[in-house]
Amino acid sequence: VQLQASGGGLVQAGGSLRLSCAASGDISGINVMGWYRQVPGKQRAFVAGIVSGGSMNYADAVKGRFTISRDNAKNTVYLQMTGVKPDDTAVYYCNARVTVWGRRESNYWGRGTLVTVSS
Repeated sequence: VQLQASGGGLVQAGGSLRLSCAASGDISGINVMGWYRQVPGKQRAFVAGIVSGGSMNYADAVKGRFTISRDNAKNTVYLQMTGVKPDDTAVYYCNARVTVWGRRESNYWGRGTLVTVSS
């Protein structure tokens, strides 16, 4: 299973950006998909998550500004970022709990995409 994230880049404070992450491989199902972020010297932190049925949850720091969504047919999760702030600058990682045919559910990470917010 591979998770391929895209959409990072440089954005001005107050602007918007959309991240995408597509899972590929011999996948029979994906339970939870989500986004985490990490800045140098700090632990990776939860940003947002969405389960296969559509329920979502968010870190307090991004509530009301970020929206997570997923396309189950495409095994893809999105993160729409609006009203971004310099504190949102980080490497964003997608995460998914994936069941591969004939195997137990496992946790997978994408490589990360850098988001830089200029003030």
